[in-house]
Amino acid sequence: MDLDAAVGSSLFGGAFTFPVMVARRSALRHNIETLAAFASGHGMLLVPHAKTTMSPELVAAQLEAGAWGLTVATPSQALILRGFGVSRIMIANQVFDPAGLDALAAHLAGDPAFELLCFADSVAGVEALSRHAGPRPFRVLAELGHEGGRAGCRTLEGLLEVVAAAQAAPGVELAGVAGYEGTLASAAEVRTFLGRLLEALEHLRVRRPILSVGGSQWFDVVSRELAACQATVMLRSGAYVSHDDGHYREHTPYNRIEGELRPALEVWAHVLSVPEPGLAVVGLGKRDAPFDEGMPIPRGVLSGAEVTRLYDQHAVLRTAPDSPARPGDLVPFGISHPCTAFDKWRIIPVVDDDHVVVDLIHTYF
Repeated sequence: MDLDAAVGSSLFGGAFTFPVMVARRSALRHNIETLAAFASGHGMLLVPHAKTTMSPELVAAQLEAGAWGLTVATPSQALILRGFGVSRIMIANQVFDPAGLDALAAHLAGDPAFELLCFADSVAGVEALSRHAGPRPFRVLAELGHEGGRAGCRTLEGLLEVVAAAQAAPGVELAGVAGYEGTLASAAEVRTFLGRLLEALEHLRVRRPILSVGGSQWFDVVSRELAACQATVMLRSGAYVSHDDGHYREHTPYNRIEGELRPALEVWAHVLSVPEPGLAVVGLGKRDAPFDEGMPIPRGVLSGAEVTRLYDQHAVLRTAPDSPARPGDLVPFGISHPCTAFDKWRIIPVVDDDHVVVDLIHTYF
């Protein structure tokens, strides 16, 4: 099927089989421009997490809108972005993968314009970087965490051990500190955590240090708490690019501040069966839509219904007894959590507000 030939035609014109996930162009453009303006207006560099989309088209759009670079989670993702032509990459993780480190060291050696940052929260992590370093050092951010969170040193003393190791290790250059506040439950907890990051900065002997934070739920608190920070603040938010109709709709900072993000993704599928009143089965399943942070959200004639069960290729919905949905109806669903939506599709049609296909997004997971 030549999907390139479908550009310019209706999504429903016969070129696409269903189910299919599409992205609304107007929402993508709005979201990319909105967070670029937010970061710039608050004196932060935006380094969005590309693991959300792994798409050359969206990465290019984010860079064109002013992103300093892109964030990834693994060396393999970093190498894919290098294939996209990205010259500034942050790996928001400690890296132990020997083949990945060797490949990244080769990229650093072969391209003086390539900038790479990565995390470390242990002396062992620093030593791994040192073993695989080439002529250009690995620049590292010492990662601070919090109790019950993900990676990151749990104490300032532990962080300073990593800092000392990075400053002493050949082939490693300390660049600053980093943390992730996205797993915290309240603004008060975020403020406390950011205070610990600022305290850690005071112990560094680094010229123009970097302070990197990430997440799409608290960047309003981050911007206020770090407004007077003397470091270069790098914001790693990524889910904003498409937003959603579920998890991030409920948790976006734009529920607290002026402005908005718009859900860009929707999955279209056919009603397969209405076997009894109050029940519908749709040809959309775990292979087609995310379900880790909430079920797909029915729209159209199924608006107000609830997905109660998701199988590999089927969604079971509880509907009103007098629901107008009938077998054969083509219906849209919003999604919850874009970070596990893009990886299900290799090609995503981009549509205008009339569902005319205007472009194609490709993903590389």
